[in-house]
Amino acid sequence: MLIVFQLLAVLAIAVAAFFMLRGGGARHQAIRRILMMVFIIAAASSVFLPQIWTKLANLFGVARGADLLLYFLVLTFLGFVATSYRRFRALEGQVTELARRIAIDRAGGPTDVPSGGSPARPTPPIRPGDPPADPPEGPPVEK
Repeated sequence: MLIVFQLLAVLAIAVAAFFMLRGGGARHQAIRRILMMVFIIAAASSVFLPQIWTKLANLFGVARGADLLLYFLVLTFLGFVATSYRRFRALEGQVTELARRIAIDRAGGPTDVPSGGSPARPTPPIRPGDPPADPPEGPPVEK
């Protein structure tokens, strides 16, 4: 029966790797939340019903219920690491794109050429404490 548990553990690792490589979204986040709730319920039940976990562990060829929960914890951690890595890479890509966009905007790059064809004057860099370049539009606000 130990081979069944080992195959299930390898399958869980493969699923974590699959989720790491595929795109995310609302559905992916919902699956993660459901799996986290299942793990929380399993951990809480192990406090109140340790004998059931020991019997379940023995079915899988594991000596103790605590060991079985530890294996589940390791698999859950691998899934967390995989999804966090993917999310970090996506955020890193977004920060890179934003930094490039800001650099182009401040340098007065090709996006600052108006439809008339003559290049617009470059926008000076914005520094903390500088007054706004143009007054706000609309009627004056009374204080």
